[in-house]
Amino acid sequence: MKDPDVIEVVQEAAPAEVAELDLYQKREKIYTRKIEGFYQRLRLFTGWPLLLGYYLLPWVSIDGRQAVWFDLPEREFHIFGLTFWPQDFPLLAFLLIISAYSLFAVTVSAGRVWCGYTCPQTVWTSIFMWIEQKTEGSRNQRIKLDTAPWSAEKVARKGAKHAGWFFVAFMTGMTFVGYFYPIRELVWELATFSTGKWQALWTVFFTLATYVNAGWMREQVCKFMCPYARFQSVMFDRDTLIVSYDPNRGEPRGSRKRDADRGALGLGDCVDCDLCVQVCPTGIDIRDGLQYECIGCALCIDACDSIMDKMGYPRGLIRYTSENELEGGSTHWLRPRVIGYVTMLIVMVAVFSYNVASRIPLEMTVIRDRNQLFVEAADGAVENIYKLHLVNMDGNPHTFTLSVDGIDGAELLGSSRYNLEGGEVQTISLRVRARPETLSAPSTEMTFTAVAEDMPSLRAVAESRFMRPL
Repeated sequence: MKDPDVIEVVQEAAPAEVAELDLYQKREKIYTRKIEGFYQRLRLFTGWPLLLGYYLLPWVSIDGRQAVWFDLPEREFHIFGLTFWPQDFPLLAFLLIISAYSLFAVTVSAGRVWCGYTCPQTVWTSIFMWIEQKTEGSRNQRIKLDTAPWSAEKVARKGAKHAGWFFVAFMTGMTFVGYFYPIRELVWELATFSTGKWQALWTVFFTLATYVNAGWMREQVCKFMCPYARFQSVMFDRDTLIVSYDPNRGEPRGSRKRDADRGALGLGDCVDCDLCVQVCPTGIDIRDGLQYECIGCALCIDACDSIMDKMGYPRGLIRYTSENELEGGSTHWLRPRVIGYVTMLIVMVAVFSYNVASRIPLEMTVIRDRNQLFVEAADGAVENIYKLHLVNMDGNPHTFTLSVDGIDGAELLGSSRYNLEGGEVQTISLRVRARPETLSAPSTEMTFTAVAEDMPSLRAVAESRFMRPL
């Protein structure tokens, strides 16, 4: 039985109205307004080079081979003249760690500038929004078009928009597959409808993925799918640069005439035009404070600066700033977290560069014949049988000379010179002969060495053991 006193307290404290939150509410379409400004021009120099690089790199050739080509069937990864193999995956892991630390260092210092300027989702969404603006018109025209009944003009505009989206999406999907399959062959096969099922399947998959993500989902990817939006706040501190509204200067907000005295009206610099909301690709109001949906694209900064210029007010009501600066302090650039990240980055980049520069594109493994430990020849010599796996991980052909060390007078029976094409793997059967008097123990350690005749620095060493009778 409930305590009547408790019920009374709850009833007195209960609000008159209860707000309901629908966790599965329908997405409201965001109609962004086009704006020009310094930061949008800056985005042209960050997003477009990466975009052009993505589309053009598969078409660049080095020594007759695609400059960037991940040949999965052959397990070879060609990157700007260097050939990497699955054995080099630790380098890939190291590179991913460096990329993560770079992202952390940038986030601690300048917030989500990666999201706002170079993230593929942002860049491709910007392209799709540009196509939308060119085919359907300005923000007000798009709103009017969506609410208007279907007509020939509406079908034409919508059709042109989706045709443009599909073209960009198809070029994106085809280019992505072109990193794993020779793109010149892929384009010809797609044009003649003779491509393989897997090439066609992945081209269609990435075309649809680009079309849906950049055309339809847009801010939903940034708000709900991207993990970076969820843990970014952990890396922020009071000196991190973030896009912020200055309430001390802007409040109280309100509309007024251009020549009005805002001091006499008791108003701040914010004219409450909502332009910062209309240009935001994620549909937030930056005046409500820092929100995880903010991607740091600075569209609201350019929009607000344009209004400040028209009103004759100083720029910077919305700007890149820090919490300390908003509260009247200053931003501290050199702080322990930043110094730590930068120091780690310098060390890791140096180690990674050294490993890549000193990497020897040759691998050799030696396996003894386990079925027969040794063979005694008629003259009393002892022979052991080995299998060598020699991998030429270089892109060029080489002739390799094999030698054996560790046992006096030991000799290789058969040929000691082998020609390997670039990327070729050879399995070689070898016999090694030694005199029993040179073997001090039943098992003697020895080494095999393979050296390229035209490049002495291209060499590999493998250890094994030589067995003799007890």
